[in-house]
Amino acid sequence: MFRELTRKNKQLSKEECIQILKNEKRGVLSVKGEGDYPYGMPMNHWYNEEDGCIYFHSGKTGHRPDALQKHNKVSFCVYDEGYKNEGEWALNIKSVIVFGKIEIIDDIDIITDITARLSRKFTQDEEYIQNEIRLYASKTALLKLNVEHMCGKIVQEA
Repeated sequence: MFRELTRKNKQLSKEECIQILKNEKRGVLSVKGEGDYPYGMPMNHWYNEEDGCIYFHSGKTGHRPDALQKHNKVSFCVYDEGYKNEGEWALNIKSVIVFGKIEIIDDIDIITDITARLSRKFTQDEEYIQNEIRLYASKTALLKLNVEHMCGKIVQEA
């Protein structure tokens, strides 16, 4: 069902893909939006090594939740900041694309736990994290991306 990479020599291993998902803070989540137009939005994410799923926090209303209620299949793209080899102008970028289905989690204990873990990618200020959770957890929808296919590659701009 999912296409394989054409240029196998550029393919990243599953372990490299997971490292990018764990280390990078943001990616673009794409859904089937209104009028069947793709709708891609930058999202913070947290990769859970225990279940192999990717989590996002979201508002409970708006374009994204409406789209997901109609069609739960998504793609998620993450890429690193890249690097240049000595003496070269071209940027080398590692990217990962994930395909899967979104499940909306409404259990407040799970929302609280995952939101705290996601927040720790950005800050270690526990007082701040707990205050944000206290204020906003009940207004948060937790999106769980159940990964069906993941591939990564390195691209050299040239």
